[in-house]
Amino acid sequence: MLLGTQKKNNLNHLEIGGCDTLELAREYGTPLYVMDEDFLREKCRGLKSSLESRMDESLVLYAGKACLNMAICRIIAQEGLGLDLSSGGEAYTALKAGFPMERTYLHGNNKSDWEIELAIESKVGRIVLDNEREAELVNRIAGEKGISQDVLLRVTPGIKPDTHSYIQTGQIDTKFGFGISTGSAIEGIKKILTCDNLNLVGLHCHIGSNIISLDSFDMAARIMVRFMAEIKESLGHTFLELDLGGGIGVRYTSNVTPPTPQEYINVITEGLHDELKRYSMSTPKLLIEPGRYIAGEAGTTLYTTGTIKEVPGIKTYVSVDGGLSDNPRPALYDAVYEALYANDLNAPLNKKVTVAGKHCECDNLLFDIMLPESIQPGDILAVQTTGAYNYAMASNYNRFKRPAMILVKDGKAEVIVNRETLDDLLSHDIIPERLK
Repeated sequence: MLLGTQKKNNLNHLEIGGCDTLELAREYGTPLYVMDEDFLREKCRGLKSSLESRMDESLVLYAGKACLNMAICRIIAQEGLGLDLSSGGEAYTALKAGFPMERTYLHGNNKSDWEIELAIESKVGRIVLDNEREAELVNRIAGEKGISQDVLLRVTPGIKPDTHSYIQTGQIDTKFGFGISTGSAIEGIKKILTCDNLNLVGLHCHIGSNIISLDSFDMAARIMVRFMAEIKESLGHTFLELDLGGGIGVRYTSNVTPPTPQEYINVITEGLHDELKRYSMSTPKLLIEPGRYIAGEAGTTLYTTGTIKEVPGIKTYVSVDGGLSDNPRPALYDAVYEALYANDLNAPLNKKVTVAGKHCECDNLLFDIMLPESIQPGDILAVQTTGAYNYAMASNYNRFKRPAMILVKDGKAEVIVNRETLDDLLSHDIIPERLK
């Protein structure tokens, strides 16, 4: 199994956080997102302690786009992390959860006026500028409110990491940020430095997502310091913060070994310190933005099996009561998962099957995985490493109700997101008078 926090009890049932998953499925229904609180906190602490051991000034920002709700906000706040916010909705969630907004950074390539206004009124720590239009908008709105807004500039270092093309974001051809090699980054800095209501305190980059090899992170750190040195020499401006983004990958399958927090931190800080020494520069405050790395392996999705279809000599389909609406990642970019037979972890895995969802069109969650020959309708499957970008990307496709999420710890389970109801599905529908 993937997660060390998962184990069996005396009945050979799968347990998560000391809770029997079959009991969880019976009490809360399926599909069900299960978040292991201890595992989540362990990831936060590992990254924070590793970064602080290498840098005098630093901050780990949890990338809320991976999985965000008010309970997650409270855990992140208690662990002393900041929040990377990618929308006004995420900012509002943090605000309502009582998150310390001075530890938040607002991202996005096309921020609207209301999102900028919300960020400024909520006193977010930094707004990360993605383009010249945003610089103009933030400068104007900050001026109208009589404040000087601290900002970072997002740049693209021209790195194409080894990950799926849909989640590569640091190459030259991307919608995000100012290109270094194209000259737009230095021109953007010149413009921002003339804005009366913007205080340019740092640079930001993010090269992609779910990256296992550390070479790209080392390269990004070095390129960013060289660019900082170039700006200091040509414009006389010193950056106080350097945000190297997130993107560190996780273990979706047993044959993948992601870097440890210390390995990841050692690589980026070694490159950083080497280049700072080379250019005789002072050390900036270092920020990183892991999201998937914190939440991914902390999450498991429970499903109930239904129809089992044998295609003689070709394939066996085991259908479950969810799929595309609670996990679109296999359909979006061929994401691969593993699953456990929660009913009996000792059962021999002697039958190759495809786990299918119940939505229209091609909705397959797992291909060619091994499950017990004895599997039958009503059993529980646990799909692992679903804490990131599952709940966050869930939809009402086919008018499905989005699942509940529970937090488990020390044998106790608590709901942190209610399951949607059929009435929830209709709550925003309106029938015009002429159709009645």
